[in-house]
Amino acid sequence: MLIEKFIEKKQIKEAEAENIKKEFREFQGTEEEFLLQKKLLNDHEMNVLKSEAYNMPSFEKIDILDVSGDVLSLIPEDSARFYKIIPLSLNGNVLDVGMVDPDDIKAQEVIDFLSRQNKIKHNTYVINNNSFKSFLKKYRDMGEEVGKALSNLEKELGGRNENVDFNNVEKKTKTEKLSEDAPIIKMVAVILRHAVDGGASDVHIEPEEKQLRIRFRMDGSLFASLFLPIHTHASIVTRIKILSNLRIDETRVPQDGRFSAKIDNKLVDFRVSTFPTKLGEKVVIRVLDPTENLRNYEEIGLSGYNLDVVKEAVKKPFGLILTTGPTGSGKTTTIYSILKELNNPDVNVVTLEDPIEYFISGVNQSQIRPEIGYDFSHGLRSVVRQDPDIIMVGEIRDEDSASLVTHAALTGHIVLSTLHTNNAIGSISRLIDMKVKPFLIPATLNLVVAQRLAHTLCPYCKEKVRPNKEVEKEIIRQMDDLPESNKKYFTIPKELFVYKPKGCPKCNMKGEKGRIGVFEVLKMSRGIEQVILEDYSTVNLAKEARKQGMITMRQDAIIKALQGIISIEEVFRITEEQKI
Repeated sequence: MLIEKFIEKKQIKEAEAENIKKEFREFQGTEEEFLLQKKLLNDHEMNVLKSEAYNMPSFEKIDILDVSGDVLSLIPEDSARFYKIIPLSLNGNVLDVGMVDPDDIKAQEVIDFLSRQNKIKHNTYVINNNSFKSFLKKYRDMGEEVGKALSNLEKELGGRNENVDFNNVEKKTKTEKLSEDAPIIKMVAVILRHAVDGGASDVHIEPEEKQLRIRFRMDGSLFASLFLPIHTHASIVTRIKILSNLRIDETRVPQDGRFSAKIDNKLVDFRVSTFPTKLGEKVVIRVLDPTENLRNYEEIGLSGYNLDVVKEAVKKPFGLILTTGPTGSGKTTTIYSILKELNNPDVNVVTLEDPIEYFISGVNQSQIRPEIGYDFSHGLRSVVRQDPDIIMVGEIRDEDSASLVTHAALTGHIVLSTLHTNNAIGSISRLIDMKVKPFLIPATLNLVVAQRLAHTLCPYCKEKVRPNKEVEKEIIRQMDDLPESNKKYFTIPKELFVYKPKGCPKCNMKGEKGRIGVFEVLKMSRGIEQVILEDYSTVNLAKEARKQGMITMRQDAIIKALQGIISIEEVFRITEEQKI
């Protein structure tokens, strides 16, 4: 119904309409999920389409609704989740209800039943699936949920927990038992679920003198989210160790582990690291949500010239593709995006990682263990005997691994890896410093992607402003300096505007939400090869890179700022001027 309405509304030609229908027949999901995932419609357009299709008013701006607990209780969470219906607001004796699927007879019957049960009337609105998923988070308040679990724990312990001596071996057994009690299990589950719901990349569980601090890292920054009584520390840590199959009686040395949990019907991996401190063990949990991090090229921020060059390079049958940048710049995410594109049933993909970040179906992923002599160099020697088509090596760390990676790329394999350099051009010097013969580099290296991560502006509250004279002068200078071949990808507006963060409920009043990559892509060409072999210097390499069309990270960042994706302040924070 929705696809037919979409085709009719957009006046799509017959051939294209048949392709859309064919793609949907092979798609595992609903019509709405298909249209949204294929980006044929955005959330607002979906609301308009559904409103017309079902002849029912739509409800938008659900994310900024302030819904009280009394209103939420009118439709219990289990019912809301199962029937995809939510309480929007209560005006007097009339409840506004949002429905994802107005054709669902069972959902209509449940709404009628709940109305009769609560002796109220109701109005029904159509909503999109993304808004529905976002709304479900309103049922959950981490402080309130943990508070209830903590209250239950206090009752179970009868107030004796303040005096527990966790250095006593006998009492440690009691701690282990306590970690398996319902309140502790509930606390850990709530913390993990809120980390996933909030898009946190890490959870820090840190003992202080008088309290236990829980912090979430979101968009690169740490935020204190919860404080618990210090007596819960050992039980929470023990619970996490049990989940991760770590030794619960070992608190003197760091330990590493991982576990998986199903949260909101999706399997999320958690990587655990414990670390002994003066006040007890600190735990850091890396949240590895595959639905959030296995992204396509456009989602990570590749566009225009950079996107075209990457797509061209990954089509080559062999050669080395490098991503470079400091720790936390998104190199691994970019590598995984390329792997996602290359992973097909007709190729053998083998990876060497330390650690394995995300599990990818169909890829043979191997964990490096230097403590037993299984490092990247030893792993690479074994991998090439596994008949691989594509090899991913987590990092080129030394001369040995650089030599092995180069020769693997030279002998007919696609090799992906990361390197620590400040920019794309610096990767050539770094490989030479690692004793890779200069004449081997043009024959093996296909592409270098240098990158940084920038905070993206909240699309709901960003403000359009004129840049000051100094900033405007720098923007014009950088845009005028774009290679001619690159100007076709971006039209410079006659009147320059940039955007600044403001703050709204959807971004927790920060003005920024999420991060995106800013890139600099260097491809191997005949000109670059001549510079490396005949007249190598970073200056000559930079000049040749400009001739072939490469844009700097600052130029890519400025383009994103003019498009309203990031702020101009973010441009100058994460990039440095590089003349090429």
